[in-house]
Amino acid sequence: MSETSDGPTAVVIDDDPDVRDLLVQVLSSAGFVVIAAENGYEGVEAVRAHDPALTTLDVNMPGIDGFETARRIREYSNTYIMLITALTDEADAVLGFSVGADDVVTKPFRARELRARVLAAQRRRPQGDDGGPSDEAESVGAAPAGDSRPAPAGEPGRHPVTVLRGAAGLLVNRATHSVTIDDTVVALTRTEFELLAILLQAAPEVRSKVELVALLRPPAATSAHIADSDERTVETHMTNLRRKLGDSAAEPRFIETVRAVGYRALLP
Repeated sequence: MSETSDGPTAVVIDDDPDVRDLLVQVLSSAGFVVIAAENGYEGVEAVRAHDPALTTLDVNMPGIDGFETARRIREYSNTYIMLITALTDEADAVLGFSVGADDVVTKPFRARELRARVLAAQRRRPQGDDGGPSDEAESVGAAPAGDSRPAPAGEPGRHPVTVLRGAAGLLVNRATHSVTIDDTVVALTRTEFELLAILLQAAPEVRSKVELVALLRPPAATSAHIADSDERTVETHMTNLRRKLGDSAAEPRFIETVRAVGYRALLP
């Protein structure tokens, strides 16, 4: 991911000049160097040229809409995609996640909440995006690389381990933000990566959909009510994750569904 001496890079793609300017202001206040694009075609090229840590993307745009723009960006970039939409139909949010969005924000949005969301996404950036050490890789008390045991609940000073190992040759490296199965690279969105890492970190314990929603949300939003739509969003991410891993809910190799409870990662 691109970072200048002034901070990480973000791309804003929106055809509405007022909304575009507001997003530029919000992201600039959060420490980003912002590149603005007026449509999907320009946005795709801006992401390719600048390799941003974060991309905000309007759904309704002339030419190619936000869904198609996200799909094209995902062909070559792992940028954190935040879809901005005035559509309130749950199916539209599900479609956004299915084409590679990491988060969906509904208009009208609060500038303060949006800033909290992008800062949370930035904190989850893997080591190597900016050349500096990640909190997870060098935190005092972190478990050694290769140790896939979850940190004991309530034990101070423990942080997510860097390398997590799952069943059937699955390897997740938080420091490099990489996932491999028997040395074959699997490309995931950041949200899919976080979901998989959370489950592996917790294994052999089960994580409910409600817990996963809370863990994936930015800190400023964790106290908000978790609706059925939030849980279905997790289901959509899980479906996409399993498809990319070549996994099956009926015959799981990596992630098991525990009926009426949640999900559990399978260990070697």
